[in-house]
Amino acid sequence: MRYIAVVGPGEATAAEVETAMAVGRKLAERGAVVVCGGLDGVMAGACRGVREAGGTSIGLLPGVERAAANPWVTLALPTGLGELRNGLVVRAADAMIAIGGAYGTLSEIALALRTGVPVVGIGTWEIAGVRAAVDAQGAVELALRLAGG
Repeated sequence: MRYIAVVGPGEATAAEVETAMAVGRKLAERGAVVVCGGLDGVMAGACRGVREAGGTSIGLLPGVERAAANPWVTLALPTGLGELRNGLVVRAADAMIAIGGAYGTLSEIALALRTGVPVVGIGTWEIAGVRAAVDAQGAVELALRLAGG
């Protein structure tokens, strides 16, 4: 079983959320566990896709309240670490898919690249080491291959 992080902005565009839902759905269909920050936007989209496909998502929350998680998270884990929980998201993953993104996403990409976690991006930061994908299917296939699954 592979753990794939799905990261992106909490204030995402409708297109980013739709892409995240497709990514989450496809990962769940392939038996992967989705790890994310557990909040809104891309995170909620990914968790919703996972839920609709009958899979498992883990939300590593920045605060201390499980109730802060989006309604589609399977397992909500409060960390009390704020943005520092981004490091936990990265360390829990065998590979990462970044969708869109602001500075929080940039920090997760940087931590992943620094620690050797493969990163696949859809419309995200253009950084050496981030492998671009054009759609959810391509991103999932590449991430699972890079994760060894």
